[in-house]
This record gives sequence, structure tokens and C-alpha cells, in this order.
Amino acid sequence: MGDSSGEIGSRALGEFLSEAQEIVENLNRDILHVDDINKRGKKDPDLINNIFRSAHSLKGLSGMFGISKMSDFAHELENLLDDIRMGKVEINDEVIDVLFDSVELFNRLIAEASNGPTVPKKALSKMLKAMEKVASASATKEEENPLSLVDIDQSILDVLTEYEEYRLIDNIRQGVNLFKVHASFNLMDFDERLASLTTDLKTKGEVITTLPSSESSSEQGIDFDLIFGSELEISVVREQTNAPDTKVSAIKRFDQAAGAPAKGGKKAKKPAESAVEEEAEEDEPETAGASPPGGGNGDTETPSAAEIDSLRSISQTVRVDIAKLDSLMNTVGELVLVRTATQAISEQLKSEQGFTGLAVDLFKESRNFERKLDELQSGIMEVRMVPLGQNFEKLSRMVRKLSRSSGKNIELKINGADTELDKLIVEDLADPLMHILRNSIDHGLESPADRKKADKPLTGTISVGAYQKGNHVVIEIADDGRGLDLEKIRKIALQKNLVEQDYLGDMTQRDLMNLLFLPGFSTAEEVTDISGRGVGLDVVKTNIANLSGMIDVYSEPGKGTKFTITLPITLAIIRALINRVNDQIYAIPLNSVLEIINVEVEKIRTIERREVIELRGATLPLLRLSDLFELGPSTAGENGFLYVVVVGLAQNRLGIIVDGLIGQQDVVIKSLGNSLSKISGIAGATNLASQQTILVLDVGALIEETLSRD
Repeated sequence: MGDSSGEIGSRALGEFLSEAQEIVENLNRDILHVDDINKRGKKDPDLINNIFRSAHSLKGLSGMFGISKMSDFAHELENLLDDIRMGKVEINDEVIDVLFDSVELFNRLIAEASNGPTVPKKALSKMLKAMEKVASASATKEEENPLSLVDIDQSILDVLTEYEEYRLIDNIRQGVNLFKVHASFNLMDFDERLASLTTDLKTKGEVITTLPSSESSSEQGIDFDLIFGSELEISVVREQTNAPDTKVSAIKRFDQAAGAPAKGGKKAKKPAESAVEEEAEEDEPETAGASPPGGGNGDTETPSAAEIDSLRSISQTVRVDIAKLDSLMNTVGELVLVRTATQAISEQLKSEQGFTGLAVDLFKESRNFERKLDELQSGIMEVRMVPLGQNFEKLSRMVRKLSRSSGKNIELKINGADTELDKLIVEDLADPLMHILRNSIDHGLESPADRKKADKPLTGTISVGAYQKGNHVVIEIADDGRGLDLEKIRKIALQKNLVEQDYLGDMTQRDLMNLLFLPGFSTAEEVTDISGRGVGLDVVKTNIANLSGMIDVYSEPGKGTKFTITLPITLAIIRALINRVNDQIYAIPLNSVLEIINVEVEKIRTIERREVIELRGATLPLLRLSDLFELGPSTAGENGFLYVVVVGLAQNRLGIIVDGLIGQQDVVIKSLGNSLSKISGIAGATNLASQQTILVLDVGALIEETLSRD
């Protein structure tokens, strides 16, 4: 199979990739719901249909763009899903596994289409064999047609599609109550009222089919019959069905032993006929109300105004490349500098001429400019924000897969999925979260046998939650496993020469736990497919630090472990405190600044080679930027006082000693490039209104640097 993706224009390819990714995300979400419903012994035909339509859409979309690998695979998946929705393949764990694997393969094929690594034919072949295996292994046995057990008009059975007939049979097998809902509508608004009735009935059960009624209608009206299955009694259905001009009647069941006349149902369709009809069904609206009255008598009508309006796009959203938003954000950043310069000119003019004439006009326009720029900045930031739920859903798929491969029963609980972060931060957060979850499954949660011995539930629990805290977002990943063995951590740290013996005795519990983040540290006694290769948590810490965030770990033996990640909401435009150290100027993100204090030099003490002060009954460690960056002797404290900027992330606090404070300014952080990106304590660079380039401090890295010093 050869792809022609290289011939696709870059803009068209971008649209394809965006659309395909969105479909795959919806596919993943629906499979998760099907898995959850299946575990409860329930069924949701609409969900299966949604998944079928997603595969159908991917097939059509990739075929249109010439991505033959994806198109061919989507076609095979569509066949499997058709068998599932037709009841020919029963949903079980193996089938769910194959569906989840198909999501992963689609993601790889999308990456390949965007010039990523090529998906080998062997991977596709392996996936197709797995699909063939579950299809043959779980295929349902043919049973006697149960349509003879219900009293339904043969005229209705004759016009049911193959899928509708299967849904009717499935409802009969499940023993639910069947009803015929007869509804009369006016021709002027029947489509809206029929859709409303269908939506209402779907909350009570399953609408199996909707057909134009054979009963006579008035000249200005049209009647429909809906076959409806529900566990509710007829009195409840009648009471809760609010649509006017509707009549609900129960469909009688025959006693099979009494020898009721058999109703044959439809003949099996030939393969070619089925394919054509199924394809036609897919293109039709879900409600019969959109069909011409009379049920296919060939008559045509002039399109109404409502039908013409329906040709307009329903979606009010526009996909935007994140690079374009970055460009807009950079422009806003430049406008921020213009605003600051304009304000400075306004102040100068006011001091020279007084607050009259042009000085007043310039001041007013400067304030208007500031307000509009703030609105523009907020609007762009809002567009960049996306919910963390898109990451959490991917984690659900991974946890389910690792649960089966590890032999551990795991329940994943998710809270705060609607918490929002900058799109770029959310993307870079995916790998760290995956590493932490793998670590929790492999090292944290015990086997069912060990949990039984510890008098714990056999099913282990991992909780993933997120919430906003000021200008930061906190993400917590907790398990109810065995917790951290601090003594074992000490031994491994010594064995691998990660810390010297002399320092171990002075290390706090937090220091010991943070050894987990050192490169090469692993408590695994053997290498597994999940973890234990000595990589993972050090990568997590590095990636979080690159996002100007912090990670902490807490643990209680026998009760579990919790990782806490604190991240800024955005790294695009931030408010910064501009300060001076010697002759250098630095910016400190204001979202990390808790307060600024003036401290007497004589109140500074040294504890374990660290300078500290006491602040409201707590010990606050201090950091001198002049020492950290080797700037030479500092003038700070010559008058007996020091400026201390108190910063904090999560529960950690630090006092940064500076020589002077210049003011506040909105800044756009620029990357230092690959050669300078590894400098500890520096998040990037920015320009002041005077066009002077200064460094922006990485508060998380500075706190970590200070707290980890010996």
C-alpha cells in the first residue's frame, strides 16, 4: 500500500490531521464508556453506533486525502464494529482490548501522515490478525428467530433495516417491555416535534425504529409509529411522555409454549445488497422525520426554508494552528512593550507640562489602549486554554491495558478533568503523567494476593485529580499501595553511589523521597515491561522543570504514595517583578511571588550551612542570586537592611535576596535556545520597554536548588 500524503498541500494536511485527531479522541472516549457500561452488564447501542461512525468517518476522510494505510485499516475496523453492533460479535475484554489497540494504531498512523515515524506493515498485519481472532472467537451463535414471541405487524417487520431488526431481537432477548408510540404532528413543525419526542424517549429506553404510520392523517398532518423498548412499565412511560397527540400502547408477547403463529422477519440480505443498504443508511439522518412523508413513494417536494437553512454549518468552532496563536501572542507581547513606553512618555509629559492639554489626551488614550490590550491578551489566552481531560482519557486507556498485563486489579478515579491549562503545557505534560502512572502501577500497587494479606480491597485505586490554585494548576496522582520504603531507598542510594554515607544521616524524610528523582535510581528488583529500567522519574522531574513547575512526593508506609505537580497556567505572557542584583536586572514571575519584605541583616542566621530567617514562626531559607550566579560582591545589606522577595510553589517557600526593586511589567518569555536551555534557575529571557534584554528566573528550579543543597 502506498500513501500519497506527500502530495497533499501543507494547509490541507494540517486540516486533515486536526480532524482525524479529534475523531480518534472521540473514539477513545466512547470506547472507555463502552468498557465501563460492559463491566456493569449493560449495553448502549448508541455508543456502539458512535464508534462505528467514527471508524466510518476516518475511512472516508483518510481515503479522500489518499492516506491509504489509515483508510484500509479503518475499513477493517468498520467491519468488526458492524459485526459488534449487529450482535454477531459479543463485547468482552478481548474485544475492548482490540478497540483500544486500534486507537493507538490510529494515533501512530496520524503521526506518520505528519512526517513522523513510519508504521511498519508488520504492526498493521498483527492488528488485523487480532481483529480477526476476536471476531471469530466471540461470534455469537445463531439462535431461533425470537420475533415470533411478539405481536408486531408484519408490515412493520418488512420495512425494518437489518440493524433495526437486530435491535428489536436484542430487546426481546433482554426481556424489556416493548411499546408502540403513535404520534400525530402538524406538517409545519413535525421534524422538530418528532426529534423532541425521540430525544425524550431515549432517556427512558431505546428507540428501535421510527416509521411513517400506515394510519390515515389529516391533510395538514402526518403520523409516525415509534417502536420503543424500556424497562419501565407502560403507566410510567405514558405519564412521563409529555408530547401532545401521542398514544402509547404495549406490544404483546406470545407464550412460546402456546404455539403462537410465527412471524418470520425478513430474509437475510445478500452481501452486496447489505453493503449498499448499510452505506445508504449511514448517509441518512438518524430520525425518520427528515424523510419525505409517505415512506419512499418517490414523490419529490420543493425544499422548505427550514431545509435550506439546515445546509448551513451547525458547528460554530474554527480550528486554529497553535503556531498562529503563538505568533499572535508574540505580537501582543510587543504591544505590551509599546504600552509601557507610551505610559512612560505620558508620565514624562505630565511632569514637564502639568496635567493639561496634550498630557491629558495622551493619558486618556494610554488608558484606553491598556484596557483594550488587556482584553486582547485575555481573549488569546482563553483560546489557548484546553481541559486536562484530554490527557486523563488517554491515561484511562493506558491504565486499563497495564492492569491486564500486570495481573493487578486497578480502578482509576479522575477528578477535575475540566481544569484548564495552556495547550502547549498540556501537550508536554502527557509523558510525565504516563511515567508517574507506570511507576504507581509497578512499584506502588501490590498484587491481589499481597493486598489480601494486608487486609486491603483486592482492587487497587489510583486517583488523578487537578484543580486551580491562584495562577497555578495542581495535579495530584495518588495510589493506595504499599507506600515508599525509606530504608530500601537508603540502601539503593548507597549501592549506586547516588549519595555519600555521611549525608544520609542528615537527610530529612523529604530529601530521602526526592532521591527517587535522581537519574538511574530504581527500586525495581527486576526489569518489567512497565518500569524498572532506571529511567522515568528523573525524566519526569526534568520535563516538569522545563515547564517552570515543581513535583513533590509524599508517602505513608502501607497506605500509599502521592505525587503533586504544580504548574503555571501559562508560560506565554506573565506579570513579572523586575529587580536588580549588582548591575544585573532579572525578572521574577509575579504568580510565584507571595510577598516582599525588608529584613534586618542581623536577623539572618545560618543553619546547616544555609542562610535562613524566621518569618511568622516558620523558618524561611534564603538564596543570594549574587552567589548563585557568581556576580561578585553584592551591595545588598550595606545599610543594615535587605530586600527579600518571598516566593513559593506548592508548600515550598524561599526568600530571594535582591539589591533593589524596579517595578512590575508584563513580559513574554523567550527561549534561550538549545545551547543555554540547561542553565539551572533560568526560565528564559524577555525584553523590557527600554529594549533591554533580561533573564527570567525559574522559581521552581531555584527552590529545588536551595532545598537540595548540602
